[in-house]
Amino acid sequence: MAPSIVVIVRGRGVFGRGGEIVPEILARIYERGLALLTGQTGAADALRTMFAPSDRVGIKINAIAGRDLSSRPDVTLPFARLFGRLGIADRNVVIWDRTNRELKSAGYALNADGAGPRIFGTDTAGVGYEDEPFIHRSIASRMSQLLTGRVTASVSFAVLKDHGLAGVTAGMKNYFGAIHNPNKYHDDHCDPFVAEVFDAPPIRTRHRLTVLDALLVQFHRGPSYHAAWAAHAESLIFGTDPVAVDAVGWRLVERLRKEKGLPTLAEDGRPPLYIQSAERLGLGRAAEPDIRLVEEEV
Repeated sequence: MAPSIVVIVRGRGVFGRGGEIVPEILARIYERGLALLTGQTGAADALRTMFAPSDRVGIKINAIAGRDLSSRPDVTLPFARLFGRLGIADRNVVIWDRTNRELKSAGYALNADGAGPRIFGTDTAGVGYEDEPFIHRSIASRMSQLLTGRVTASVSFAVLKDHGLAGVTAGMKNYFGAIHNPNKYHDDHCDPFVAEVFDAPPIRTRHRLTVLDALLVQFHRGPSYHAAWAAHAESLIFGTDPVAVDAVGWRLVERLRKEKGLPTLAEDGRPPLYIQSAERLGLGRAAEPDIRLVEEEV
């Protein structure tokens, strides 16, 4: 079996002097990252291998940490606009998370029906959660109707962070924001719950791509922002194997911790066990020999 491909593209200088994102460098990251992942010549052709013009695309972000450590509008909106090059109308692309309050706190201007990609939360009037819980393995959760009823294809656009219970929060755990009761699933390092939530058919059958935002990585004391333990890795990580992408993100967090003299996550008593559980469920591959890591700087 061929190894899973995961791509890391670093955009040196992607943060301007005032901390703003430099659009030209970000655009090069997307073009190269998606091209390297798929073997295509650019972002549009790459996305065309994963999405159809008829798709309604949901970009699930993470806005829980406010402006300091959430998916940034100046990072996710340029990605959302790439789908227009496939012929997918703006009205069929939605950037979303749990609540409108969190989206606004992270710097987003809500957009339920105006020009450009849609931006709104599950708590928007007329959306909400399914009336009945979806039961799968040890999970019993009401799914966001934004996911189950509004989109046919999903991108997990997650912020790579250390997590005080799970060890690491990345692409798979990002879907905890698609259920009404994520608080129930944080015991035992969130294991096997992260894997089982992702394995639930409403999520697994829609997921097409993971993009991990490793521009600024919180490698200790996450998932909230602490400047002393945040590193400008200036990178985005791309992959279609959700387990492999999270495994690569985990190893990046471990490398940053080592550089600062911190113990490994296992030594700290919070190994990300759910990554191995996800591999056992057949959701992807976690071992380094089973992943072909492609790294490039633009």
